Amino acid sequence: MVGRKVQRRELPEVPERWPGSFVVELDEAMIGQILLRRAAGHRRPAAVGKADLGYLFLPKFWGRGYAAEACAAALDWFDGVLPGEPVMLTTQSANVGSMHLAAKLGFAEVERFQAWDAEQWLGLRPPAT
Repeated sequence: MVGRKVQRRELPEVPERWPGSFVVELDEAMIGQILLRRAAGHRRPAAVGKADLGYLFLPKFWGRGYAAEACAAALDWFDGVLPGEPVMLTTQSANVGSMHLAAKLGFAEVERFQAWDAEQWLGLRPPAT
């Protein structure tokens, strides 16, 4: 990735290979994880069966652009493996940082709904052309 020593790689084959699961490293230390998977059991009908993007980063790395860079790289990988597939993303609407990241990655709001005692935001990234 340009300008950073951030590496992404698939998780090891324990107990099986998990395509779409990436570790994000900085200076050989794990700082986050990206997961792209089918949302078979999603709470919202609009997301069922579509790919779902999830990410988790250590708090001290929030707001530095690592999530944006790593998620963009994972989405590029996804577009190469499954061209023409949309991707969904869910976050709490109170999580302004994740909402901003979703917009930066090309996700647009589909709906808001209540779950886990908070308002959730569901976004769609249309298929890459």
